[in-house]
Amino acid sequence: MLSDHPFLTRRQWLQSAACGFGSMALAGLAARDAAAAASPLAGRPPHLPQRAKRIIFLFMQGGPSHVDSFDYKPLLEQHDGKNFAFDDARVLANTGQKGSSQRVMKSPWKFRQYGDSGRWVSELFPEIGQWVDDLCFVHSLHTEGVAHGPATLFLHCGSTNLARPSFGSWVTYGLGTENENLPGFVSISPSLGNGGARNYGNAFLPAVFQGTALGKAGGSAAEATIRNLANPLQNADECQRQFELIQALNAEQARRTPDDSELAAVINSYELAWRMQHHAPHTLDLSHETAETQALYGIGEKETDNFGRQCLMARRLCEAGVRFVQVSYGDNTANPAWDQHSNLPVHAQHARRVDRPVAGLLCDLKRRGLLDDTLVWWGGEFGRTPYAEKNGTGRDHNPGGFTVWLAGGGVKPGVAFGRTDDYGHMAVEDKVHMHDLHATLLHLLGLDHLRLTYRYQGRNFRLTDVHGNVVREIIA
Repeated sequence: MLSDHPFLTRRQWLQSAACGFGSMALAGLAARDAAAAASPLAGRPPHLPQRAKRIIFLFMQGGPSHVDSFDYKPLLEQHDGKNFAFDDARVLANTGQKGSSQRVMKSPWKFRQYGDSGRWVSELFPEIGQWVDDLCFVHSLHTEGVAHGPATLFLHCGSTNLARPSFGSWVTYGLGTENENLPGFVSISPSLGNGGARNYGNAFLPAVFQGTALGKAGGSAAEATIRNLANPLQNADECQRQFELIQALNAEQARRTPDDSELAAVINSYELAWRMQHHAPHTLDLSHETAETQALYGIGEKETDNFGRQCLMARRLCEAGVRFVQVSYGDNTANPAWDQHSNLPVHAQHARRVDRPVAGLLCDLKRRGLLDDTLVWWGGEFGRTPYAEKNGTGRDHNPGGFTVWLAGGGVKPGVAFGRTDDYGHMAVEDKVHMHDLHATLLHLLGLDHLRLTYRYQGRNFRLTDVHGNVVREIIA
């Protein structure tokens, strides 16, 4: 009995009780915790109280027009066809000329108010409009770069041209992963252009923090999967023996070069791939979802099936513990999806493809209780001008003022923050720079953007460089 051994330690008691199984369990737990602590992807405590545990970023490649979607400007209709002087970003960049004459162009779509908050939404997005009381609109965003390449890199990496880590890489570097059996950062259907792999790359962070790409922009959602998860040429025992041999060889190589971060990332990727073989197929298999849930995302309908599958996959990945999931709506053509320099009505085609899937995602997250700690971020690399480009039928790029919206994860619902001028051209009130947005998103995840640093080539780097302020007014 324990009372007969007053000086018996807890460890000794565990070793003797129940044939020592308690000691074995303790040793197993200690080994697991030690392995987790040694892994660069192991979960780490946040700097601040977390409002969100994960992010789903719905990237609208090419720059959707804010003045045709969520930033209602009645003056565009009143002054349609009239010429006024605007400081055009492209003209300024090329010639330095201010006040170039441009023809105001009204929106082809009607706006109406939705919800108790009375937010204005165009007829492009009637399904998302039903959710305005859960959304936080930021109408005063502005950014760097007038072309897609620089602006897209700035959106993802906080820099227009230098090789910097992507947002998702910074997040996994700061927080680690919630699930050791899946990647911490996944990019669904990323574009090959306008930054390409750099938009989910690790740059100078250790390679283990780079994103895992599923599929490619413009491809079928069926291709957005992890290839070669199973080996059809070997049975389970043969695969196990092969894996153990690779582990032994890797361990010896790591012993010889203990400071090789790229080798460590390769070893980690092999081990993660082994665990993923048993977990990823189920996570990526949408057939486990009910017919009602699939219909909610528009799966099975021609226009919404592809993006609906990507959004549902994002929900399943987040539910399984992936920290950052990006879903890109776009293609790999010279002119990205929302890039209507002419024929602006093509916006309607893209809106039909994303409206229902995005609304379905919001609904599904909320009813599962996931929206409380999942932050949904919708937007593109910039907006579009309120005037016709070259007096034609489309709108040019507009980095000076545009809209993104957020939902869940600690932001105020049913509010609109900031304002562009009366034509929707420039942010003029409560301006939010892209660095500020990045700082705010990190803050909601429990990360202080000033403390999330990495030393490289003698200098501390961070996502927001030497800029950025948290927009506390939109935090609930």
